[in-house]
Amino acid sequence: MTEQSNVPMMPGGPEPFYQVWMRALTRPNEQTYIDLAASPNARAGTAYLWYFLGSLVSFLLASFVQGAMMSQMMQQFAPEAGQQFDPSLFGSSLIASLCGAPIGAAVSTLFFAIGVMIVQWIAKMFGGRGTPDQLAYTLSAVLTPFLFISGVLTLLGAVPYVGLCFSLISGLAGLYVLVLEVMAVKGVNQFGWGAAIGSLFIPILVIGFVCGCLVVGMFMILGPAIGDVFSGINQSLQSVP
Repeated sequence: MTEQSNVPMMPGGPEPFYQVWMRALTRPNEQTYIDLAASPNARAGTAYLWYFLGSLVSFLLASFVQGAMMSQMMQQFAPEAGQQFDPSLFGSSLIASLCGAPIGAAVSTLFFAIGVMIVQWIAKMFGGRGTPDQLAYTLSAVLTPFLFISGVLTLLGAVPYVGLCFSLISGLAGLYVLVLEVMAVKGVNQFGWGAAIGSLFIPILVIGFVCGCLVVGMFMILGPAIGDVFSGINQSLQSVP
């Protein structure tokens, strides 16, 4: 009689999730991502669940770091302002950050899903053979463990004196994952490097261009009003004896 395996599984299939993530991160070749895309477990639901959990942990760890930094700043500047530091303010801020982490993770997962749809839509224009489910599963296998790692590195980055080293490691890890994303798009859609790079970066460039235009437009519209405000402040300061 065959014994059942007690290895914890993620929803979506019999292969342990950590093995999928390890393959995606440590075997950077096209065949790895072709195999992941061809897996019967390659479903968007599993991909989005993974990504949500990774984002949630990343947001929670970032909340601890931000809360600790805020507490340190309040302890430093409160005496200078002639006020007494209230620890309850730090607790309230930390609780608010922790409560906001699931919302941030949900929004991040929504943007991830939209990004997958856009990238795969462009990949189809280049002759890609993949599906949104396959791309979501493959990219999530790359990005989810990176979110966990990035959260830990953010936590270690707050350590005095050695934090800069961990920040540098985080940046290098981000570049490595970006290369893996291009390889994942290439493997899922089974086309050339140019098509893979275009599929991934065209949406980023378009969104960046649109955001840049919006910012410039806002400054053009609000520029005169902002100038009047500063002019009024300057005149009021000059009129003070």
